[in-house]
Amino acid sequence: MQVIDDLIQKFLKELNYQPILEMLLHVKSGKKLRSKLLLAISGESKEAISICATIELIHLASLLHDDIIDESELRRGVKSVNSEFGTKNALMLGDILYSKAFYELSQMNTQFANIISDAVVKLSIGELMDVNLSQDFNTDKDKYLSMIYNKTAVLIEASARCGAILAGLDEKSFGEYGKNLGLAFQMIDDILDIKGDEKTLGKPSMADFKEGKVTLPYIYLFESLDEEGKKQLKSMFKKDLNEQEKIWINTQFKEKEILEKSILEVKEYAKRAIDAIEEYSNQKLKDIVKAMIDRNF
Repeated sequence: MQVIDDLIQKFLKELNYQPILEMLLHVKSGKKLRSKLLLAISGESKEAISICATIELIHLASLLHDDIIDESELRRGVKSVNSEFGTKNALMLGDILYSKAFYELSQMNTQFANIISDAVVKLSIGELMDVNLSQDFNTDKDKYLSMIYNKTAVLIEASARCGAILAGLDEKSFGEYGKNLGLAFQMIDDILDIKGDEKTLGKPSMADFKEGKVTLPYIYLFESLDEEGKKQLKSMFKKDLNEQEKIWINTQFKEKEILEKSILEVKEYAKRAIDAIEEYSNQKLKDIVKAMIDRNF
């Protein structure tokens, strides 16, 4: 992962504008799931590292724009770039990272460039879907799944497909693995938004609901409530919840075993991911799934 970070730094130093590096120093590095996944399939090579660095640039750019859209003040426990440096700087930094990533894509084999650039288009559509869904209280699970596929899973799917091509393996099977892993990954993030504490999350709990995101647990909760309960839940949508309102929601989640139901769905997508590549006996990929779902929610 350090080699990938060093290459990202090299890419950005080539732009010869110090404020870019200064703002990025403020960004706390993530776990690089997409890079770990690609390398677990392809093994390490100069081409694989270059693809990983480009994908990480794209992912970082999407997070910058996501924080602007959500007006998030925190990212992984520290002030977001838009909060620290202002929305205009965060927006332009995201654009710079996207642009530099596409320049690097233009230097690659067209097969990889096509896969990744297509994923970026879908990712951007996913962001727009998220914005549009947040306008009203969405109860359509299919719309939620379509949104998280585009917003989160497509770039993970693209990483797996690129890794498979590099290794001479079946692109479709590994793409299916990446897609289902990505869906499970986002669902877990949505569950943790409810279950986690602010110290763990790096942001207040139930922040998603305040931002207008009706995630899978809320969709299942809405379906389980009577008319009065549905009305009450809707009245809390996009509100800064007080302690009593949070207690009511958490009580409903517990009584109706909503989070348990949501976790079962996560495990189903995780199983689909592993089943897609079962014939390859890749323990690293199984461990990535296992590490994701074997936790205390």
